[in-house]
Amino acid sequence: MTQNKVLKGVLLVGIGAASYGMLATVVKMAYADGYTTSEVTISQFVLGILGVLIINAFQKAKNGSEVVKASLNQILQLGLSGTALGLTSVFYYLALKYISVSIAVVLLMQTVWMSVLLEAMLEKKIPSKRKIISVVLVLIGTLLATNVLQSETQLDWRGLVLGLLTAASFSVTMFTANRVATTISSAQRSLYMLMGGTCIAFAFAAATQNTPFHFEIFIKWGIFLSLFGTIIPPILMNAGFPFTGIGLGSIVAALELPVSVVMAYFILDEKVLLIQWIGIGLILFAVFIMNSNFNKNK
Repeated sequence: MTQNKVLKGVLLVGIGAASYGMLATVVKMAYADGYTTSEVTISQFVLGILGVLIINAFQKAKNGSEVVKASLNQILQLGLSGTALGLTSVFYYLALKYISVSIAVVLLMQTVWMSVLLEAMLEKKIPSKRKIISVVLVLIGTLLATNVLQSETQLDWRGLVLGLLTAASFSVTMFTANRVATTISSAQRSLYMLMGGTCIAFAFAAATQNTPFHFEIFIKWGIFLSLFGTIIPPILMNAGFPFTGIGLGSIVAALELPVSVVMAYFILDEKVLLIQWIGIGLILFAVFIMNSNFNKNK
């Protein structure tokens, strides 16, 4: 593979990850405008489905009979996997009501060790030394990044629990997304997973929305949330990962963490201490260790 293709892959994955990194700040801004978690989530998923439908229609018109159609079993599997995606958004956006963006995204990065644990449990395989070292670094980095070692620091327990639930559901999403219906196009897979996620969003709204739904959110924030949360990142990452490989791609995808923190710092004026930056650096280093290939013979 040429260096230019690798660079292209890095740029695609990096832009996709940076797009994800913008979401938390936008959600905070939508909350400041008085919108609810249900309104934010539904606007993102509904417009996301419309966008992916257009992409699927374009691919079908362009490629015609070459497009492999999903079977009913694949659709059901992807829809079920998409419920974890919907729970990820609900938990994450709820967590942002109680904790800062920088803390929320650090808790989201707990997917590093949760994925290792999930893989070990399901595949009955002991993690490698590299993965164990990465997990330890993530846990140490989390202690620093959340600044819980400072006695005067008080974090809302609701935000912490919701943040960890976000990481758990996202771990399930990543695990299943890489194993379910991999023979069909990424656009079809995104569509059916979004449908499953949308079911969760509507169920959550039915249980929690006590006020009239403000449909203007679709124009004010929904377009941005759907583009940078459910349309652009999956397309760019699916296009970039074949060029970068899983290892390099995962490292570049971790760009979401610093982008989220920097966005919150400049736009929301959230304070981030030096010790928190050190913790964030440790987490990024852990991702690097876990996905780097140190064996040159390979």
